[in-house]
Amino acid sequence: MKNMNPIPEILGETTDVESWLIRAGLRFSDLGNDAASIAIRKQWREYQAAVQRCCATLHQPPSRVQLCGNYANLRIPSVACRVVPNP
Repeated sequence: MKNMNPIPEILGETTDVESWLIRAGLRFSDLGNDAASIAIRKQWREYQAAVQRCCATLHQPPSRVQLCGNYANLRIPSVACRVVPNP
């Protein structure tokens, strides 16, 4: 039976912001200047720093490493913090 999940299995890390955002079903054009978008951009910077440290330590490209432990939560953009305005 075919896998019906539209988001492919996450293997390795990325240095491409669009690929990273796709993991949460987002596009760069979805981001604005709201608090949630600012938090996602901050998470991207933290993610990239963690990936660079991991790659340097293991002497591997991003596609061959996978963050785990305390850094695993950075792998997929956090959209849980989206603020819905009160009507």
